Amino acid sequence: MPRFHFNKTIVAAILLMGCLGGISYGEEKEFKPERWEKDIQAFEEKDRIDPPPQNAVLFVGSSSIRLWDLKKSFPDLKTINRGFGGSHLSDSLFYADRIVLPYKPKIVVLYAGDNDLNDGKTPNQVFVDYCNFVRKVLAALPQTKIIYIPVKPSIKRWALKDKIFQLNNLVIGFNHQDERLLYADIYTPMLGKDGNPRPELFVEDNLHINDEGYKLWTSILQPYLAPTKKK
Repeated sequence: MPRFHFNKTIVAAILLMGCLGGISYGEEKEFKPERWEKDIQAFEEKDRIDPPPQNAVLFVGSSSIRLWDLKKSFPDLKTINRGFGGSHLSDSLFYADRIVLPYKPKIVVLYAGDNDLNDGKTPNQVFVDYCNFVRKVLAALPQTKIIYIPVKPSIKRWALKDKIFQLNNLVIGFNHQDERLLYADIYTPMLGKDGNPRPELFVEDNLHINDEGYKLWTSILQPYLAPTKKK
């Protein structure tokens, strides 16, 4: 089993570069967040018809969030699902003003970065997006907690394991800077005794997790969630 550890020098250097003040990198045109505009508009239309609760637990990110049956996994919690499949962490950052901040969530659960790495972004680029996401959310909602679910070790993308490990490690180090930032380690228990991803946790595409995978994620995440009971 890999042991995550953070490099204080790297984290300090990134902080000095202005991570919490907002920094950017040259994003390729094909990754422009505007490609998700219709999905975001659909969320907004849904909100107009059936306004979601305030002070809930908001889940945001890519398809692992979108496919999560939150009512089944967390029946006693007020939850909002704002996952949009195929998205990058930079997309959650770009649309935070529309699908995060308006809900004034008590807790934000974020899963993103998987697609970013697969599409050629570096761990440092994705980490910068995470820092800027944190900066934006906490600037507007200083009492909110952010729980980062690390990029999972999937069979299909196992070739990216070194980059995944690097990104997750950077987030661990960064989250140590603020008690409002939490890291729910789903990565380690998704590995078998041989150090490889456990096949029984995935659907046929070997990328997305199945019911057993979500049961595992739920059991790991549950202790981090305050009892935000439904009214």
